[in-house]
Amino acid sequence: MKMVLLTALGVGGATVFGAVIGFCFKKISHKFSDIILSFAAGVMLAAAVLGLILPSLEYGGKSGLLITVAGIFTGALALNLLDKLVPHLHNFIGNDEEPHPHVERLNKVLLFVAAIAIHNLPEGIAAGVGFGSGNTTDALLIAGGIALQNVPEGMVIIGPMLATGISPRKTFICAMFTGLIEVVGTLLGYFAVSIASAVLPFALSFAGGTMLYVISDEMIPETHSHGSQRAATYSLLVGFCLMLAFDVWL
Repeated sequence: MKMVLLTALGVGGATVFGAVIGFCFKKISHKFSDIILSFAAGVMLAAAVLGLILPSLEYGGKSGLLITVAGIFTGALALNLLDKLVPHLHNFIGNDEEPHPHVERLNKVLLFVAAIAIHNLPEGIAAGVGFGSGNTTDALLIAGGIALQNVPEGMVIIGPMLATGISPRKTFICAMFTGLIEVVGTLLGYFAVSIASAVLPFALSFAGGTMLYVISDEMIPETHSHGSQRAATYSLLVGFCLMLAFDVWL
């Protein structure tokens, strides 16, 4: 349990760490952000496959394939529904040419924080489910991949929030809140699987499906839309292969 709690704090704290970097470098280039985010996408892709989906097949027994496929699609559909209920992060992060939409500041901030928090919850659950499986190595790989993704996310949200006139104190509190949601998600995932081990195969594949959805729907399109596609692609491959190496060595 101590390891789970420390990992949960680490995963959530990665967003805060990224936010601190964002305060130091308020103007982060798209190319740098794309390369870092693509690397994180590669890490998350390997973690989803090696740490969640393949173990789901193993724990599922004879019906493992059906359970795993059902879990993957259920996880993806769940995030798809959430995406329809809350705005995409891109609508608020904006870019150099298009600053934030002219909307009432308070509502904008609430929607912005809600969008990030809701996207962070399933990521935290994925980390917690990994620990619930009892395989600490795979769980740490998953948590590491999610934490790496949280660092650039924390970095890129600071500048836009400060640009709207939000005070640095409130901006940092918002970043901490989004990280806290991930801590809660990690603990929820761990306890849910620990209490009901019968749902472990489905829970693993569900978490894997949510991660695959985030990678395909959010991370890859974002990193391939600013002219750095080649660098982003190779960065993703480096992240994926690094996680493969860790899986073999550990």
